[in-house]
Amino acid sequence: MKLKSKIYVAGHRGMVGSAIKRKLESKGYTNLITRTHSELDLTNQQDVNNFFETERPEYVFLAAAKVGGILANSTYPAEFIYQNLMIEANVIHAAYTYGVKKLLFLGSSCIYPKFAPQPMKEEYLLTGELEVTNEAYAIAKIAGIRLCKHYNQQYGTNFMSVMPTNLYGQNDNFDLESSHVMPALIRKFHEAKMEDKPEIIIWGTGSPRREFLHVDDMADACVHLMENYDESNVGEFVNIGVGKDITIQELAELIGDIVGYEGEIVYDASKPDGTPQKLLDVSRLNGLGWEARILLRDGITETYEWYKSGK
Repeated sequence: MKLKSKIYVAGHRGMVGSAIKRKLESKGYTNLITRTHSELDLTNQQDVNNFFETERPEYVFLAAAKVGGILANSTYPAEFIYQNLMIEANVIHAAYTYGVKKLLFLGSSCIYPKFAPQPMKEEYLLTGELEVTNEAYAIAKIAGIRLCKHYNQQYGTNFMSVMPTNLYGQNDNFDLESSHVMPALIRKFHEAKMEDKPEIIIWGTGSPRREFLHVDDMADACVHLMENYDESNVGEFVNIGVGKDITIQELAELIGDIVGYEGEIVYDASKPDGTPQKLLDVSRLNGLGWEARILLRDGITETYEWYKSGK
C-alpha cells in the first residue's frame, strides 16, 4: 500500500475497525474511505456493489461484523449467521468484481473446534465440533475464510484472512447483555465499586483459560500484513494473538485490582463456561515479523480509563 492508496475500512466505528483506522492514520495514510451503517448497509448486495463501483477502493480491511458474547450468540444465532454471511459475501464478491488489489478479512478464534489441541494451530480448522454457544457466528466466519481462499483459487485474487484472539480496548462494547468477558468484567467491577457492593457474581467457574490481545496491537498486526505480505505468504489465514493465556479467575482478580474493588468475587457455576481453553499458536505470525507489545495489565488499565472517561 502507498500512503495515497484508496483504502476502505469496513466497520470503522467498531472496536476493530476504528483501531485499524487509527493505525493507518498514524502511519500517514491519507485516502481512507468509510461509511456508517446508515450510509451503507453491507447486508444489501446492490448497495455494496453500487458503493464499490463508485468508490473503487484499492485495498479493503473487512472489519464489519455482528459480534457479541455467549449470551448474545446464544439468544440471536439466526441474526449472527445471517448478517455475518451477508456482509462478508457481499464485500468479498464486490472486491473481486471491482478489482480490489488486496483484501484482509477479520475472523475470530471461535472458528476452532471446542476441544482443539492447545495452542491452536491454523491447520486445526474444521477438525472437530464447534462450541455450541457461538456455532452460528463461527460458521459464518469459517465461510468468510473459505470465500477468500476459493476466490483466490478460482479468480487469482489477493484476499487474506486473519484470526484474532479475544480483543479488548478503546470502543469496546460494555453492554452487559451483549458484551464479551473483558468489557463485561470491567463494567461489573466498576459499578460494584461505585455502589459499594459486598460481592460481585461472575458467570461460570472461573476455570476457562482465555488469551487477550489489545486492539491496537491487533490493528498494528493487520497493517503490517497488508503492507508486507500477500495471501501466498500468509497461507489460508494467520492467527493474531499474544501466545499466552490466563484463567477467567485470574482475569477477574486482575481487573478487580486495577479498578480497586475490595469486595468478594463469587462464581455462578450454573452458568456456562464456554470453551475450556482458547489459546492461539502465533508462530506463523511471529515468523512474518510481528509480535504483540502491549502488556495485559497496561492494556486493561488504559481500557478502564477510557471506559471511565465516558461515564
